[in-house]
Amino acid sequence: MATTQNRTFLGHPLGLMNLFFTEAFERCSYYGLRAMLILYLSDAVINHRGGLALTDHEASGIYALYAGFVYMLALPGGWIADRLLGQQKAVYYGAILIAIGQLALAIPSWGIPGAGLGLVLIVLGTGLLKPNVSVIVGQLYPEGGVRRDAGFSIFYSGINLGALIAPIPVSYFAEKYNWHWGNVICAAFMLGGVLWFRATKHWLNGAGAERSHGGDSPHDLRIRRLGWLSIAAFLAVISLLGIALYLHWFSFDENDAAYYTGWGIFIAAVLFFSWILAFGGLATAEKKRVVVIFLLFAGAALFWTGFEQAGSSLNIFAERYTDRYILGWEFPAGWFQTVQPLFIVIFSPFVGYLWVKLAARNLNPSTPVKFAFGLFMMAVGFMVMVGAAHIVANGAKALPMWLVVTYFFHTLGELLLSPVGLSAVTKLAPPRYVSQMMGTFFMGLSLGNVFAGLMGGKLDPSQLAQMPDVFMQIVYLGVGAGLVFLVFSPPIKKLIGGVD
Repeated sequence: MATTQNRTFLGHPLGLMNLFFTEAFERCSYYGLRAMLILYLSDAVINHRGGLALTDHEASGIYALYAGFVYMLALPGGWIADRLLGQQKAVYYGAILIAIGQLALAIPSWGIPGAGLGLVLIVLGTGLLKPNVSVIVGQLYPEGGVRRDAGFSIFYSGINLGALIAPIPVSYFAEKYNWHWGNVICAAFMLGGVLWFRATKHWLNGAGAERSHGGDSPHDLRIRRLGWLSIAAFLAVISLLGIALYLHWFSFDENDAAYYTGWGIFIAAVLFFSWILAFGGLATAEKKRVVVIFLLFAGAALFWTGFEQAGSSLNIFAERYTDRYILGWEFPAGWFQTVQPLFIVIFSPFVGYLWVKLAARNLNPSTPVKFAFGLFMMAVGFMVMVGAAHIVANGAKALPMWLVVTYFFHTLGELLLSPVGLSAVTKLAPPRYVSQMMGTFFMGLSLGNVFAGLMGGKLDPSQLAQMPDVFMQIVYLGVGAGLVFLVFSPPIKKLIGGVD
């Protein structure tokens, strides 16, 4: 009988199968919630579906804070894995926290306090799980090369398999019956992920089992003690803040908080990269590659600012301004969330195969060129939405195909940019900082999510004539950023220094 080491998954290490389905379950939970969250927060039909009846302003601010922090904590999550737990334990404990958070959201009688507690737990769990599961994928390919890119493309299709499946049952039961049933389904998905990861962990053959930074010297032991104390202090502060909000000791504007959070994320990333470059003990070649990771962080943040509007402004557009009737039956708005992952599941194997074939002919585009075209595709998608917005501004509802075509172009952009960026970080990051560097890449996703979430509040029903201009701003952003990456791709490639 073949050993675990000799068995493969689609020609790749068997451990990829563990991570593929673990991430699929987690993405079922995440995208199921994303398909309904901003609609649940702003739903005023309290007696029927259990919505929280918040204003669009409040709902978009809360969504932006959640979507931003859910990835912002990837940086400390990477540090915790590097210094304290190892990647495997970080993934496992993160999955448990996410499942508990989804269950908290599912309790109807808890209302807004329950929603707040649930979202905080999901944020904490995702910060542990998300960067570290990707790091383990990279560790399955110590030889590096284009095969690692292909492995990440397969892994990425697992992400989107979960994103494809979840919105169908979650949105149907949430929108047609009660929002809390949607949260129950999300919790069930995540519990499945916990059980799968635990049962098949031996397929990883030790990848991610040990801390990648820090031994047992007195200095390392002191760092670990300070790390655990810092975690305890952080959790205590979060708990006290939650209690203070619950008791109405203070209040804040959600949109202002989200806006300043976005800038705080950017400043934190700049400070982190500056510290690594100045005090990280890196060689010159490593410093150059860290600069490239920062540029990829910036490009990814701009891309996600447009792409992640699928859960905010585009989700609101689907519910309020899109004709969703088929043969007299109105399908749930959240079902549009299945379009992007469907395209990714279909096209990602072909894109991974394309990179391998182009590399064999020495024609594989460099990472910055792929980023440029990914940003262009995001801009084209929003150019389509400008046309749809003109229809709505003239008093009619848009056909579903406007959103479908938009999501098609966004999917092409994601396939060009995101798996390539994940793979590039694992190749370029200094080994002792690899989880933290992966965390910073996800901070770009966090930053994009914050500003994408805030866009939902700009679709003012009383100012529909301004909707085309709102979407046109994202077109300018994507085209401008894409041109920068395209023009400066040669010097960026030199900084990479021959890493394949």
